[in-house]
Amino acid sequence: MSKIFLFGSVFIFFTACVSIKQQQPVLSAPIGELKLLDIYEIPYNLSFKSTTVGGLSGIDLDEKNNQYYFISDDRSSTNPARFYSADIRINNQKIDTIVFKDMVVLKEEKNQPYPSFKENPAHTVDPEAMRFYPNKNRLIWSSEGERIVSEKDTILTNPSIFIMDQQGNWKDSFRLPPNLYMRAAEKGPRQNGVLEGMSFFDGYKKLMVNVEEPLYEDGPKAALILNNAFIRFFEFNLRNKKNTAQYAYELEAVAHLPNPVDGFKVNGVSDILNLGNQQWLVLERSFSSGRLACTIKIFLADFTNATNIAAIASLKNNKEFIPIKKQLLLNMDSLGVFTDNIEGICWGPRLANGRPSLLLVSDNNFKSFQKSQLFLLEIIPKATK
Repeated sequence: MSKIFLFGSVFIFFTACVSIKQQQPVLSAPIGELKLLDIYEIPYNLSFKSTTVGGLSGIDLDEKNNQYYFISDDRSSTNPARFYSADIRINNQKIDTIVFKDMVVLKEEKNQPYPSFKENPAHTVDPEAMRFYPNKNRLIWSSEGERIVSEKDTILTNPSIFIMDQQGNWKDSFRLPPNLYMRAAEKGPRQNGVLEGMSFFDGYKKLMVNVEEPLYEDGPKAALILNNAFIRFFEFNLRNKKNTAQYAYELEAVAHLPNPVDGFKVNGVSDILNLGNQQWLVLERSFSSGRLACTIKIFLADFTNATNIAAIASLKNNKEFIPIKKQLLLNMDSLGVFTDNIEGICWGPRLANGRPSLLLVSDNNFKSFQKSQLFLLEIIPKATK
């Protein structure tokens, strides 16, 4: 394991309110900076309960039981699609160790493990985000689905949002709006750019999810310059599990020129976290071929005046809406540390000094040259005059 101790600063506004009922944090008072306290590296190919720990794409905290959850994006190819529970021990504002406590296999509606892509490509899943739902003692998770359109074959599997118990048993699913259905035509979600981030808000009455990249009808993928690459945030009511609103968010440009110049490049939103009062943390992750590191930018997003675009079929060349307002909080390139494929963010523990913290996790894609990293960030209040 390797550890690196550095810090960087940004300016945000935040106050955390936590009660026995596990109320969500509320953004209400000015505070000052995000400070990187520690980086912890989970060993490559770590084995736990006959599975390989990797592909960690989402993280969340059950605060009452001081237990963390990680979802793996393994599509039942290395091991069955699954999630882990763990104890993350923090001492002296550093991550002392991670103790994995359990591994649970995700199950489909008939309570069978999901098949691999090779076994049944139309019915496998691609897990990306997961949150603990304390009101029902359940877990909610998302799958990106699949879109393969070629001369040889066409595979169209819609993205999904599922509810399961802590034993991985399927309990229910959300009703997705039509613009999240996969299509053979260039309309709807792009492959591998669908439901990536997730967070509760409004006292666990609502759930927000986002597509990672723009829908075909909303515009182009992010490029090396700003190009009106708008993604959608989708609001769901937890009571009836229906989509109630949609909002537009403009992606930044891809951070670095790929090598070769016509090589792969991408920028999208990998996770979100509600702060209360219409404010969110948004992780944008940029990657360009020829580089090992990803560029991770953390934004403060304000939904206060954003237009509900649910009735707007296409955002291309459309000026009849107000997007989510965003402010850059931190470009992790400025920290001078290696940042891999960061895909998850959640609240960390209250630190010994009384300040709240955040935890970020990276997905190593089960590759030896990538890292499963856990970042501990401290939220420092702004000094009052």
